[in-house]
Amino acid sequence: MRFTDKVCLVTGGTSGIGRATCIRLGAEGATVVVLGRDAADGDETVDTITKAGGTAIFLACDLAKPKAIAATVKKVVTKYHRVDVLICDAAMMTFEHLVDLPLEKWDLLMQVNLRSLAQLTQLCLPHMPKGSAIVAISSVHAHQTTASVVPYATSKGAMEAFVRGMSRELDFRQIRINAVAPGAVDTPMLWTNPNVKNGVETIDKATVGQPEELAAAIAFMASHEASFIHGTTLAVDGGRLAQL
Repeated sequence: MRFTDKVCLVTGGTSGIGRATCIRLGAEGATVVVLGRDAADGDETVDTITKAGGTAIFLACDLAKPKAIAATVKKVVTKYHRVDVLICDAAMMTFEHLVDLPLEKWDLLMQVNLRSLAQLTQLCLPHMPKGSAIVAISSVHAHQTTASVVPYATSKGAMEAFVRGMSRELDFRQIRINAVAPGAVDTPMLWTNPNVKNGVETIDKATVGQPEELAAAIAFMASHEASFIHGTTLAVDGGRLAQL
């Protein structure tokens, strides 16, 4: 199995794409560290993995709090002494026009979506052995977006720039970094989006992906099979960007 004896840290592992990714990694032999804010959801993810014969733990972590991130990484390193795979999936959105958006919401979103990626990368890198991988979960909103989600789109565009820049600082034979950009995926984030609910953003249900499809792509990018892929973004969107 591709992740046997690998310690995989996944943010946003309590629902949607992150949860599906945790389950996929666990099924492929990983020791999965599930990060999220909700303990009940986290325990559910862990139970799913362990009942299938995998290994996982849940650690509560609010990515809006830098001290919590630092404490969480310290716990992981103390317990496992390394991080082989870092997957940054957790994200938040806002749904207001920029002129109406309190800048405190902008700051919070950037903290969760972007700064946490930088901090987790900074903290994990010293403990990542040769062959490790970082996968940041971006979005097609980095390339094709709608009104009222400017902060989210901005954070995802910056995330992809971060991946490109970090690829210049890392030797891909040691540690790789890439991004995966999902399109519309059947998750709570999609169906609770006010732009989707009010019809501003039209979603063809026939082209909505499943979390498991994204998990398969993320697992590939994190695996040794993607050893020559570095500093790029893989769009997993059912061809949405190809229609631009």
